[in-house]
Amino acid sequence: MAATEARSGASSIRPLGLDIATRLEAIDQHALRAYRLGRLRAELARRDYAGALLSDPINIRYATGSRNMAVWTLHAPGRYAFVATDGPVVLFEFTSSRHLSDGLETLTDIRPSTPWFYFLAGPRSAEKAGLWAEEVASLVERHGGGNRRLAIDRCEPMGSARLVARGIELFDAQEAIELAGAIKSTEEIAALQLSMDVCDIAIDRIRQEIRPGLTENQLWAVLHDTNIAHDGEWVECRLLSSGPRTNPWFQECGNRVIKAGELVSFDTDMVGPCGYLADISRSYVCPGRPPSDEQRRLYGLAQSQVLHNMALLKPGLGFREFSERCWPVPEEYVPNRYMMMVHGVGLVDEYPSLAYVEDFPAWGYDGRFEENMVVSVESYIGARGGREGIKLEQQVLITAKGAVPFSRAPLEDALLP
Repeated sequence: MAATEARSGASSIRPLGLDIATRLEAIDQHALRAYRLGRLRAELARRDYAGALLSDPINIRYATGSRNMAVWTLHAPGRYAFVATDGPVVLFEFTSSRHLSDGLETLTDIRPSTPWFYFLAGPRSAEKAGLWAEEVASLVERHGGGNRRLAIDRCEPMGSARLVARGIELFDAQEAIELAGAIKSTEEIAALQLSMDVCDIAIDRIRQEIRPGLTENQLWAVLHDTNIAHDGEWVECRLLSSGPRTNPWFQECGNRVIKAGELVSFDTDMVGPCGYLADISRSYVCPGRPPSDEQRRLYGLAQSQVLHNMALLKPGLGFREFSERCWPVPEEYVPNRYMMMVHGVGLVDEYPSLAYVEDFPAWGYDGRFEENMVVSVESYIGARGGREGIKLEQQVLITAKGAVPFSRAPLEDALLP
């Protein structure tokens, strides 16, 4: 009986949409890690830093390739890495997890960490922060060549005060990290494409699963299921909504039951295989009733915005010039428009973030698009007080010939029968 049940259970498991093991083997992970570490060190040297101390798990991943409980350590920063601009890379890891990074060629040493956040250290936090600061300061002193300028990404006051007391001058590491990550290598582009290929499978499944009576949460689970089954990692947000919950945007999915003829809009924000982001948005109509004229009109406007702005993208184009030439959002949709027109993509959302021309005085900054940048082009069209809204987004690679989409999930006329 048990054997029969086991056979039955195994046969019910759906096959994967692609050969994930073969695709991962085709990406040279050594070259990927070497490129990223080299990019970071170049940015540290450009700013005359002795090195960087990284606690954000995304930044540790970028610099070293090491991962461990990324989501948990976003709020429990008990592992960290010291990257000398010219010297060793030392990972400080939870004692019970040190084996996870064995064999990583980016790492010179793996040492036990000294967590000093209150959950682990309790009333001994000050004591542990002092020990932590001694470890970090000694590395700066030993490998900085007299330079005591340290880039650091996440550090609460107790720790930073102790480093400063040791004569360490602190600077924000995020600028160096963001600019390092802006230009992608061949291996990174392959990893981003793999993540998007997984995302496209999920989108196809979502589109096939949409039906009256399904809840938003049940539909959103399809993305998670597909991602994890293909060696993906997590989804950053819960941005799937239906019917009147599509306007305004940024309403998280819940237990609302989807009805025939309603819009379903979602933003993937999917951290997939190799830890790279697949960030696109699509909007569909739940079967059972044909799309309304208003739904088609909203979709057409959002589609126009994405396609127009994609067509502008090319190496050398300035950020301000892009903002001045971008698709003009009709007045009735300005109050609810998306917060930015374009943003960078890598391990997660990254630099740059491009403001609308009317927002440039408050939020804009200049710069230039470069070849091998990866960005997502955004649109949300929904009037204030309107019943529904359309969210569309396309992730693209900037090449010498312009923007090339990663996704094969249809954008054009996806709302039509």
